[in-house]
Amino acid sequence: MRGSLLRTLALLAASCVLFAAGWRGLSAATDRHNDASEWTLAWSDEFSGPDGSAPDSSKWTYDIGGTGWGNQELETYTSRRQNAQIRDGNLVIAAFEENFTGPDGVARNFTSARLKTQYRFAQAYGRFEARIRLPKGPGMWPAFWLLGDDIDRVGWPDCGEIDIMENVGKEPGINHGSLHAPAFARLTSDTTKTTLLPNGSSLADDFHLYAAEWEPGLVRLYLDDRNYATFSEADWPAGGEWVFDHPFFIILNLAVGGFWPGSPDATTQFPQEMLVDYVRVYTRK
Repeated sequence: MRGSLLRTLALLAASCVLFAAGWRGLSAATDRHNDASEWTLAWSDEFSGPDGSAPDSSKWTYDIGGTGWGNQELETYTSRRQNAQIRDGNLVIAAFEENFTGPDGVARNFTSARLKTQYRFAQAYGRFEARIRLPKGPGMWPAFWLLGDDIDRVGWPDCGEIDIMENVGKEPGINHGSLHAPAFARLTSDTTKTTLLPNGSSLADDFHLYAAEWEPGLVRLYLDDRNYATFSEADWPAGGEWVFDHPFFIILNLAVGGFWPGSPDATTQFPQEMLVDYVRVYTRK
């Protein structure tokens, strides 16, 4: 997610390359991903449990705390049902404005949740997709992303990171897709592309499908099955290291505030909700 644990380093990296692609300027883009008959479902969560139940603990665990997560975030992440529960066939990640002190002793004015499949599921290559309806309002920062499962051993950014969906509330119609990896002098090789919904539409207005198709030396990103970004090892920034060749796990989270989105303002209404209809992971047949 957005430079992961140390996004600040990503923004300082000398090797940072930024591209922007408008939705209507994608005439060369693939309109749909490869035929579904080429894929085999490897893992999924349809969030079909009873209303009010917790996410499936055999599939998800939590990051917990209010230390800012390297991004100057303003929330404490919790494992409370209030912040993450099943409702109407969706995973609901909810951010609240409330005075809260977590087990780390940090007092915050917001709470939210950050779910991950670490130690439960990870995969190298394939198609990772989620159907999500985003929150809205200044200061909101939802994300659907992947981290290398060797992060405990090598740290970030050596583990690698694939951001499939990132949105900041001040840009309601823009999705950011990024890859992060180590580069010369331990800074971050950081490549980002964006896509914009047409006609002033907001990603919070409806559900959208966010996906990555990943194979050796190549990562393609999709919004609603439109390929808006392709990253390849052959085109990786000079001096950077391509580390996208081992299993990654999944993260879903809703951050509040931070150096990128800025803080909520008087127009931001709480609670805010990120609704996830499903998450599915495929392997190529």
